[in-house]
Amino acid sequence: MENFDVIVVGGGPAGLAAAISAARAGMKTVVIERGDYPGTKNVMGGVLYSRATEAVIPEFWKEAPLERPVIEQRYGFLSGDEIFAAAYRDPAWAGPPYNAHTVLRVKFDKWLGQQAEKAGVMIITETVVEDLLYKGDNVVGVRTGRAEGDLGAKVVILAEGVNAFIAKKAGLAPQLRPDTVAVAVKEIIQLPQEKLEDRFCLEPGQGATIELFGDSTDGMLGTAFIYTNKDSLSVGVGALLEPLIRKKWTPNDLLESLKAKPYVKRLIQGGETKEYLAHLIPEGGYNAMPKLHRQGVMVVGDTAMLVNGLHREGSNLAMTSGKIAGEVAAQAIQAGDVSDQAMSVYETRLRDSFVVKDLHKYRKVTGFFEDNPHFFQVYPEIMMNAARMFFTADETPKKERQKQIMKMVFEHRSKGALIGDLFGAWRALK
Repeated sequence: MENFDVIVVGGGPAGLAAAISAARAGMKTVVIERGDYPGTKNVMGGVLYSRATEAVIPEFWKEAPLERPVIEQRYGFLSGDEIFAAAYRDPAWAGPPYNAHTVLRVKFDKWLGQQAEKAGVMIITETVVEDLLYKGDNVVGVRTGRAEGDLGAKVVILAEGVNAFIAKKAGLAPQLRPDTVAVAVKEIIQLPQEKLEDRFCLEPGQGATIELFGDSTDGMLGTAFIYTNKDSLSVGVGALLEPLIRKKWTPNDLLESLKAKPYVKRLIQGGETKEYLAHLIPEGGYNAMPKLHRQGVMVVGDTAMLVNGLHREGSNLAMTSGKIAGEVAAQAIQAGDVSDQAMSVYETRLRDSFVVKDLHKYRKVTGFFEDNPHFFQVYPEIMMNAARMFFTADETPKKERQKQIMKMVFEHRSKGALIGDLFGAWRALK
C-alpha cells in the first residue's frame, strides 16, 4: 500500500486548493478524482471570485483560462412577460485585481489541476473512493475501486461534492434532505462575441451577470441566471428540490420556461446550444453544515454545505475552506498529532473567517422564504402592477395614481401582512 501524508478526495476548487496548500507545506499529497481529469465532473453556474482564488494562486488571472471579468451585475423579478430590474456596473472591475470572472469549469479546473501538479501534487483520475480505511478507530487512508487500490494517509480531506458519500459513511454528514439541496440545470449557448457584447452593452472582453427571481422558478425558492462567456452564455435555473417534487416540475421544464420569457428569449436569440448540464447545489447553509472534522479527516467545500446562495457565492467559500484545511493538515502532521482535537483547528479557523460568519448571518433566510412563498409569487406581481401604473402616462393626476397604487398593493397584501413581511425579512437578513 502506497502511503501519503494527505489524500484529497475530489478534484474541484476546494479539493485542489487543499492539495496545493498541503503540498506547498512539504506534504506528500495526492488528489483522487473520479473524472477523466479535474473539471469533467464538476458543474457550477460559472462565477469565480478573485480574492479567494488569488490566495491560492497569486495573480492567477495572468494565465488561467478565464472567460470575462464581471463589470456589471443585474437583478430582476419576473412576473408573466414583465420584468422589474436593477443593475450595478463598475468598469474598474475590468482590470486587476478584479472582483470576479465568469469561467467554464471544464477549462478552469483542468488548469487548476495542472497548478496542483506543479506544486508537487499527484492526481489519480478515473478512480472512485469507496470508503475510508481504519486502524481501530483511527483513519489511516482510503479504499478505492481499483485492484490493490488501498492508499495510506495521515490526513484525508473530503472534497467530494454535495452528495458526500464518504462523509456520510464516516458519520460526519447526514442524509440529504429535499429542503437543503437545489437542483440546477444550465445550457451553454454559443453566440458571436460581437453580438453578445452588443446585447449586454459591454466593451470587448467585459462580462455581465443576470440573476432572475419570481416567475423564473414558477415562484419557488430559487433563481435563474445568465452569465456572459467569451463567445457563449451560461443560461440556467435552480430551485429547491422539495417544492420541485411537490409541484411536479422537472428542472428541464423550468429551463425551457425561462428561455421562453421575452426578456430571456431576446438575449439568447440566434444562439446554438452546445452543452447541457445538471447538478445538485447545497442550499441548507449554516443549519445544514455537517460535522467538519474527526480524527484524521476534514470536510470542505460543497461537502460541508459551504454555499452562500443569497450572494451567489460558492467557489470562494470552497477555495478558502480547502486552503485552510490543507494548511491545518500540514501543521498537524508536522506536529505528529492528527487527533480530532488537532483537526478542530480547521473548524476554528473556518468559523473565524468570512465563510462561516456569512453563513451564520443568513442562517434563517432559507427557512423564512420557504415558509413565505408569497415573496416569490405575490410580490413580483405587486411590483409589476405598481410599475405599470407609475410609468403609464394618461390623464390621471399623479396624486390619484399614487392612491390607486396603494389600493392595489393592499388588495394583494393587507397592511398588517406587509408590516409582518418586512419585519420577518429584516429578522432573517439582519
